[in-house]
Amino acid sequence: MHEFIIDFHFMHIKDNLEALYREIPPCVKIVAVSKTHPVERIREAYEAGQRLFGENKVQEMTAKQPLLPDDISWHFIGHLQSNKVKYIAPFVSMIQSVDSLKLLAEIDKEAKRNNRVIDCLLEMFIASEETKFGLDPDEARAILSSPAFSTFKNIRIAGVMGMATFTPDERRVRKEFRLLTHCFYALQSEFFSHDKCFHEISMGMSGDYKIALEEGSTIVRIGTAIFGGK
Repeated sequence: MHEFIIDFHFMHIKDNLEALYREIPPCVKIVAVSKTHPVERIREAYEAGQRLFGENKVQEMTAKQPLLPDDISWHFIGHLQSNKVKYIAPFVSMIQSVDSLKLLAEIDKEAKRNNRVIDCLLEMFIASEETKFGLDPDEARAILSSPAFSTFKNIRIAGVMGMATFTPDERRVRKEFRLLTHCFYALQSEFFSHDKCFHEISMGMSGDYKIALEEGSTIVRIGTAIFGGK
């Protein structure tokens, strides 16, 4: 009976992923949000073909990473404190939640220490909820035009990330995603017109990824629709 339950969970995750792979265009990256889920469940998703996983706590990510295959691309998607960058710098593929010049400087320093270049997304504040983090357009411009930014050699700004308001109002969600897309193109035009690395718009989660895709998302962060609820 115990083995049957494990097989059932595997099929559940596998079926969910296969449904997403059929629905979401192959040009869009799916980050499986594995926060709070045990290594066994992440391995099931890996065996079903998933390679991108997202965590929002440094301690949880660093605990899981050594126990799982080396070809996993780990995305950090939560609020990141500067003093914790050193713990994930040796292996993290992308930090999606850059919201200050101080944090970017620390990522650059730790990436250099590890002889790496780390992809980063600028987290933009697009929601109406004060509890969310992120930059406004002027703050993003200030970072990108700062003298310090021009000295960073071990980070690569790959695009923007944002979280919409948690609401059943689809019009509001669409408006916020549209705002993020507008921010992306404005920053691309002003700072990255000749940089092909700046091409990602990370928006959309289990409850709103379909709207996000319609509004131009290139990365969706999916947890519940893959792993199920708690």
